[in-house]
Amino acid sequence: MNIQSFFTSLLNVICEMAPYLLLGFFIAGVLHVFVPQKFYANYLSRSNRLSVVWAALLGVPLPLCSCGVIPTAIGLRNEKASKGAIASFLIATPQTGIDSILATFSLMGLGFAIIRPTAALITGVCGGLLVNRLVKDDDSTCNDQCSMANEGQGNRIWRVLKYAYYDMLRDIGLRLLIGLVVAALIQVAVPDEFFLSFGSQPLLQMLVILAIAVPMYICSTGSIPVAAALMMKGLSPGAAFVMLMAGPAVNLASILVVHKSMGRRFTSIYLMTIVGFAVLFGLLINAIGIHFTVAAQDACCMNTSALPSPFKIVCATVLTLLIIFALMMKLFSKFTTKEASDPDVSVYRVEDMHCSHCEAAVVRAVEEVPGVEKAKASASANTLTIKGSATEEAIRAAVEGIGYTFKGRK
Repeated sequence: MNIQSFFTSLLNVICEMAPYLLLGFFIAGVLHVFVPQKFYANYLSRSNRLSVVWAALLGVPLPLCSCGVIPTAIGLRNEKASKGAIASFLIATPQTGIDSILATFSLMGLGFAIIRPTAALITGVCGGLLVNRLVKDDDSTCNDQCSMANEGQGNRIWRVLKYAYYDMLRDIGLRLLIGLVVAALIQVAVPDEFFLSFGSQPLLQMLVILAIAVPMYICSTGSIPVAAALMMKGLSPGAAFVMLMAGPAVNLASILVVHKSMGRRFTSIYLMTIVGFAVLFGLLINAIGIHFTVAAQDACCMNTSALPSPFKIVCATVLTLLIIFALMMKLFSKFTTKEASDPDVSVYRVEDMHCSHCEAAVVRAVEEVPGVEKAKASASANTLTIKGSATEEAIRAAVEGIGYTFKGRK
C-alpha cells in the first residue's frame, strides 16, 4: 500500500466533509438546547397513527446514535408516549441527523442526501404502526424511574457550542475518525475489481453488508465515508445504502438493551423492520439508478496533484483539532477517575453507557432516588459517582430500570 496515497485520500475525504460537519454539529447543538424535551413527548402520547408519524418526523433531525436514542426513547415512554411512537422514534432517529444529512450531501450527492432521511421516516412510521398493531401493553416494560435526559443550565450559546463541538465529538469523534481512516484504506487497498465479482448478484452484496453492519456499532456520520469508498470500489449503490441505513440504526448492544427494556416481540419487530426496509430501499435504489454525483466522485477520488480549497483545509484543520481535544479529554477522564474518599460518596461500576446521552439518562434516573444529593456518570470509565445516603439496592433499581448494567461498587 502506498502511504502517500493513503494520506492524500484521507486528506481529501476530511476536507470534503469538514465544512458540512461543522455546520451540522452547530445545528444539532441548537436543536438540543432550544427545543425542550417535553415538546417531543407532547406529540407522542396517543396510540394512533399521528403519534407514530410525529415520532419519526421529530426523530429524523436529532443527532442521536443507536445507543443514545434508547434512554431517550424509554424516557418518552415514561412521558406516556405510545408503544408505536417509541418504536418509530427508535428506528428513525439513529439512521440520520441534521449533521449526517449534510455530510451525506457533501460526499455522496443530493440523491443519497434526500433518500436517506426519507427512508428513515418511512421505516420508522411502518415499524411504529406494526408495533401498535402487534405488541400488547404488557409486552413492554418500563420503570417509572426512567426519565428524559437533563437539559442543563447556563448560557444557551455556550451550551450550544459545548454540545456541538465537544459533547458530540466526544461521543462520535473516535467512530468518525475510524470511518474516515477505513474509507481511505479502502480507496488505496481494495482492488477495483473486488466487488465486481458480485455485480450480477446485488442482493448477495446487501446480505453480506447486513451481516457486517447489523452487529457492529457505527454512527450515521461515520458510516458515510465507508459507504462512499465501498461504492467507488464497485459496491452497488443499493448495498452501500444498506450500510448507511442498517449500520447506524441498530447494533448488538442496542438489540440487547431494547429486548431487556421493551420486550421480545417489540425487539423482533424493531429489528426485522430495519433489516427488511434496508434491503427494500437498497433494491429500489439499484432499480432507479441513483449514483454518485460528479462532485462526489471527485471528492472521493481526487487527483493526487490537486489540493482542496483553502477554506476546506481550514475547516478540516479546525475539525481535526476539535476531535483530538475531545478525545484527549475523554481519555484523560478515564484515567483520572478517583476512588471515593468521602464516606458519603460511592463509586459504582455501570456498563453499556456509550455517550453523553447515556450519561445524562443515568444521572437523571439516580437523581430521582431518595437520598441522592449529587450524581456524575462517566461512559469512558464506566463509573457512576453518587453523593448521599441512598442505598446500593435503590441505585441498582434506578440504573437497571433504564436498561443499563449495574455491577456494584467499584
